Amino acid sequence: MDKYDDIVVGSGISGMTMALILGMNGRRVLLVEKNPIMGGSVARFHKQGIPFDTGFHFTGGLQEGGILHDILLVLGMSDLIEPIFLSQDRANSFFFESEGRQYDVPYGIANIKNKFKGYFPGEASAIDRYFQMVQHVCDNTPSMDLRKIFSQQHTLEEDFVSLEEGLTGLTQNRVLKGLLSALAMCYGVRPDEVSFANHIRMCQGLYQSVARVRNGGAAFISAFEKKFREYDIDICCKRHIVEFADIHNRKARRFVLNRGEEISAENCILAVHPAEILKSLPEKYVKKAFVNRVSSFESSSGFFSVFAVLESVNGATDSESSIYSIFPHCDVNRLLDPANREDTALVIMGSTEQAGGRSYHTINAFEPSFIEHVEQWKDTKTGKRPEDYQDYKKGRVDSIIRRILKVYPRYENHLNVIDSASVLTFRDYLNSPDGSAYGIKQKMNQINLMGKLPLHNLYATGQSALLPGIIGAMMSSFIVARSLLDEGKYNTFLLRNLRI
Repeated sequence: MDKYDDIVVGSGISGMTMALILGMNGRRVLLVEKNPIMGGSVARFHKQGIPFDTGFHFTGGLQEGGILHDILLVLGMSDLIEPIFLSQDRANSFFFESEGRQYDVPYGIANIKNKFKGYFPGEASAIDRYFQMVQHVCDNTPSMDLRKIFSQQHTLEEDFVSLEEGLTGLTQNRVLKGLLSALAMCYGVRPDEVSFANHIRMCQGLYQSVARVRNGGAAFISAFEKKFREYDIDICCKRHIVEFADIHNRKARRFVLNRGEEISAENCILAVHPAEILKSLPEKYVKKAFVNRVSSFESSSGFFSVFAVLESVNGATDSESSIYSIFPHCDVNRLLDPANREDTALVIMGSTEQAGGRSYHTINAFEPSFIEHVEQWKDTKTGKRPEDYQDYKKGRVDSIIRRILKVYPRYENHLNVIDSASVLTFRDYLNSPDGSAYGIKQKMNQINLMGKLPLHNLYATGQSALLPGIIGAMMSSFIVARSLLDEGKYNTFLLRNLRI
C-alpha cells in the first residue's frame, strides 16, 4: 500500500494548483485523474493536427501585480506562462443587434469609465458610482488577493443585492445595463440570480487586463508538469477513488482506487464537481441537510462551440486582437435563461497556433447552451448519438457560421469548420454531470461546498467552491490549503514567493 501525505482528486486547474501548493510545502502528494491525461477543461485537443482549447480561452489579471500574475509568482510559474494581451482600446467588442451599434470596451478601470461616459454622457454619475462599488468590493474581498488571504472575510451589502437590482438602482438605461452585465457570459449566471458582489469579484481581473496565453491551456499543464518534477508529487491518470476505507473518528485512512490500488493518506482533497463529491461519500456519514444542500445547486450555462480554421488568409486575423460578442438584445437575463429558444449571444475569438511546423489561424465561437437544450439525447454517449442529434448540431453550426460571416465578411469561402461540441460533448469528455462550463451557479445566499466535508480529512475545492473560471478555481485551492498546512509557515511561503 502506497503512503502519501495527501491525495488530490481531479487534475483540473484547481487540482493541479492544490497538488503544487502542498508539494512546495514539503508534502508527499498523489494527484489522481479519471481521464487519460491531466488538465480537465484547460487541456487542449487536436483535430487534423490543429490544437484547440477546450474550456480556457482568455483571462484577466495577468498584468504586473494582477491577481493571476501573483498566483503564478507564488507557484514559481510566472516565467513559464506567456500572456498575449488583447487590444487595450477594444479588448471586448459588443454588438447589440437590437441597437445596430457596436461598443468597444477597453481594460483599465479609468479607460473603461472614460469610454462608457463617451457612449452614455448622461449616465456619468451612474458609471462613477458603479466603479466606486467595484473598488469597494475588491478592497474588501481578501479571498481574491493573495496579499490579504489571511484577513477575515466579511459579508458586504453588495452580497445581498442581485446584479439586476444593483444596476437598476444605478440607471434605467437598458443598453448601459446590458454592457455592465455582459461579462455574466464569463460565469454563466443570470444577472437576477447572481449577487452584485460576486459579479464584481468575477469581473475584477478582466477590468484590469485581458489576455490569451501562448499555447493556451496546454501552457498551464506543461508548467505544472515541470514544477511537479521538482517536488514529491506523483500523477496517476485513468484512476478514481471507489472507496473511502478505515474510517475512524470520521476520518478515512485508506483510499481504494478503481484498479484495486490502495493508498493511505492523511488528507484527500476533492477538486471535482459537488455532485461527484456527493456520489462518492459513504451514505452513513452524510446528513440529509448536506444532501439537500448539494442537490439544490443548479448548473451554470454551458456552450455550443464551433472550432474552425481560416484558410488562405494572410497576416493576423481580425478576431485576434479583440473578443467579439454579438448580443441580439440587451437583456442578459433572457440570453442566460435555459428556456430561451430565440437567438442568443455569440462570442468569437481567434488565435494563431503553431503545430507541425505550420501556422494556423483558428477561430473559436461559442453560444450559451444548457442541458435542457439536448434533453432528448441526454442518455446517449459521444460517438453513438442518433441522426437527429447530428442534424441539431449541423443546424447550430450553420447558424453560427452565418453570424460569424456577418461580422467578418472577408472570411467568406475561407472558413473551414474542423469540429463542434454540444454540452453533451463537454459532459462526456470532462466527466461533468451536465456539461456546464462554470460548475454550479453562483446564486445569492448560497453556501458553496468548500473546505472540510462530512469525513473530516476530506476537503472540497474547485471553481464550484469559490468562484468560476481559472482565477476562482486556483484561489479556492490557496484558501483550502490553509486548513492543511501550518498557518505561520504557509503565510511565510506566500509572502516569500510574492517577494514581499
